[in-house]
Amino acid sequence: MPQRKNILVIGAGIIGASIAYHLARDGARVTILDAGQGGGIATRYSWAWINASWGNPEPYFRLRMRAMHEWRRLAADVPDVGLRWPGGLLWDIEPDELAAYVAGHAGWGYDIRFVDRAEALRLEPNLAPSSVPERAAHVREEGVVEPETAALALIRAAEAKGAVLKSGVKVLRLTRQGDRITGVVTDHGEITADHVVLAVGAATTELAATAGIRVPTVAPPGLLVVTQPVPPLLNGLVMAPELHVRQRSDGRLIAGADFGGTDPGSEAKEVAEGTMVAMRALMRSDIKRELDHFTVGYRPMLPDDLPAVSAAPGIDNLYVAITHSGITLAPALGLFAAEEILGGTRDPLLTPYSIARFALR
Repeated sequence: MPQRKNILVIGAGIIGASIAYHLARDGARVTILDAGQGGGIATRYSWAWINASWGNPEPYFRLRMRAMHEWRRLAADVPDVGLRWPGGLLWDIEPDELAAYVAGHAGWGYDIRFVDRAEALRLEPNLAPSSVPERAAHVREEGVVEPETAALALIRAAEAKGAVLKSGVKVLRLTRQGDRITGVVTDHGEITADHVVLAVGAATTELAATAGIRVPTVAPPGLLVVTQPVPPLLNGLVMAPELHVRQRSDGRLIAGADFGGTDPGSEAKEVAEGTMVAMRALMRSDIKRELDHFTVGYRPMLPDDLPAVSAAPGIDNLYVAITHSGITLAPALGLFAAEEILGGTRDPLLTPYSIARFALR
């Protein structure tokens, strides 16, 4: 029997948790290292929209559609991830762009269609009629999870398969001998491994550089407001020009100028108050919504806004996974990474997303 690979997964957000789960499920010896307590940073402050929405080239659309399919499979295996498919109602782009979006994505097989104002208000009766246009788009199956809940559920599922979470452990650098990574140095000492996975979001740039790999990440801030709990008000996700809003499973509304949030600059309180004003305008005036708190998250992004998911060039036992769309892509990237690391098979859907497109420049 071949020896089980000893793999370190650095980062316990949704991407690291998914990779760790799939590796452990497939027989690897997995240790998860996280500077916090698990659940991630970008993950925790995500709007948590699962979609194959507009503005993406078709290859990326196909990857996202596959990821939505893998969410169904993953939720059957790990029910505690709390997956829901409430659908989405949107009119947050110009009418001609919206028409092209509906036509194009419907042609690609996305379950999207136009609805008139009357049907939009039947779908979301608590919206203010004056805020809803004559025509909007409705996607029947777009999903959500509560992001920290889902990540921690995957970590628990990985632990049930034998993985070990070491929380409160900060990785300082990778250790390298020739063309191989031998492990990591942490603030608790050195740890060796057969394979290392970097799933640390915006921290990828700093850690990858310790092995001589260039990963040009940026992490723009995004402010989201969270209300006090309210009775059920929204049936699904709502994407209006001024605001993206959904209702969490705990009854709180979470909203931003878009799903990534608003760059608050130095005026976070004022931006939060303005977001609440937009929410009140979007919904019926008799509905009471009070701000509970706001969050500022930092979504890791690459220059072309697409994922980087592959072995590092010239270092085949270092795997890098970074994307600003971690919630949508997590199940597929976890599955594909495990297949590539353990079996050497790279899924064709990942072909455009090698880290080499940056590391070799």
